[in-house]
Amino acid sequence: MSEEKKNLTKLANQVINNHVLWAMGAGAVPVPILDIAAVTMIQIDMLKQLCANYDVPYNESQGKSIVTAISGSVLARFAASAIKGIPIIGSAIGGVSMVILSGASTYGIGKVFLNYFEMGQGLEDIDVEEGKKKYEEEFEKGKEYAVTLHKEGKSSNQAEVFKKLDKLKKLKDAGVLTDDEFNSKKEELLSKVN
Repeated sequence: MSEEKKNLTKLANQVINNHVLWAMGAGAVPVPILDIAAVTMIQIDMLKQLCANYDVPYNESQGKSIVTAISGSVLARFAASAIKGIPIIGSAIGGVSMVILSGASTYGIGKVFLNYFEMGQGLEDIDVEEGKKKYEEEFEKGKEYAVTLHKEGKSSNQAEVFKKLDKLKKLKDAGVLTDDEFNSKKEELLSKVN
């Protein structure tokens, strides 16, 4: 493997790892359904960054549809999110489940795209059925990875990081921060949880 390819792979894995942590933080958001929307946005942002890393043309609507088609059943995540609606115990049980599932799903999605991009393929080359199978395999690995992160306590301050990232995004949307400033601050926040 060439040095350039090793660097691309290393950067891509950093993007995936950062987004897994970010998704785990979003999964900890105690508001049902909002957590799922936040995790989906994080996965789409991850895909956009992976495309940039590999110089793959990115199209937002195509990216959203592929992410949704591959990760498919949001039912398990939705169930974990809905459990959060049960007073007191629901937040604790649903929160932990959603944290793990959010991280695992993001890991799975990231690894599917990494696999395609490493082979020199683009979004238009993705076979959704093949992608679903690969996603299921990677999702299982992602659960183990997310559990490990959660046990290590790395996700404990994820909710706080997510809140700060959300505030940054609002500042960017309001025109207070440029894209470069936003990305710089985002990377700085994410590096604190790695």
